[in-house]
Amino acid sequence: MSDRFEVYYSELFGSRWPSLLEALKSDPQHRTIERGLTKPYHLDAASIAVAGLLPLDHAERVLDVCAAPGGKALLLATRMGGAARLTANERSSSRRARLHRVVADHLPDSVHRRVFVTGHDARRWGLYERDAYDAILADVPCSSERHLVLSAAGTAGWNPRRSKRLAIDQFAILASVIDACRPGGYVLYATCTLNPIENDAVVALAPIRRPVEVVPIEPAALGFTKAERTEQGIAVRPDISDGAGPMFAALLRKRRPIG
Repeated sequence: MSDRFEVYYSELFGSRWPSLLEALKSDPQHRTIERGLTKPYHLDAASIAVAGLLPLDHAERVLDVCAAPGGKALLLATRMGGAARLTANERSSSRRARLHRVVADHLPDSVHRRVFVTGHDARRWGLYERDAYDAILADVPCSSERHLVLSAAGTAGWNPRRSKRLAIDQFAILASVIDACRPGGYVLYATCTLNPIENDAVVALAPIRRPVEVVPIEPAALGFTKAERTEQGIAVRPDISDGAGPMFAALLRKRRPIG
């Protein structure tokens, strides 16, 4: 592990960092989802909880804008109403191929036919479909520290500027999908990073740049007794959640025009 990575996260989390690092190195807490699927799918427990935060009551058009590998898309597809449609988007062709397989292998035909896999640039979505979707999940590309500490390359090439670059793209995606959301609809912003630059800081910009309000999330809504409320949302951290996470989520609602 690089000294730069170690120092950066030690400064972020102080005395908590050693136990958090050990939790990141351990096996994640996976759960099996079966309801509404043709065969079981295994997913991080925090990801399952977060996917359940997006309100889908009366939603007719649903968008999962960064959908691969597909676990959250499956959850959204099985939660949405019988006439609703889900667009599951993934820009990467290799990841999109996996998304296609996951959707085809796990959803019954009656649901699968209402799921449409696309490959667009999420940062530009709002330019082409404005005020079009009732509910949107933006589980954006992020630092994903668990993957970093578990990968063979590890943190060797890691640089703190990486988070700043990611945050620029993350806000571009968030702003774009807010434009694509209909007034009164919901956007759920999510990451699997610990870094507040990519979490609270990104969400805090949204009400300044777009007509949205942040909807408070109660920790109990996630089903984790030690989920933590943050400035803009909620976080599940593996050191206090039996290995689940990391996962951050914030819920935004698009304001209706006045008059």
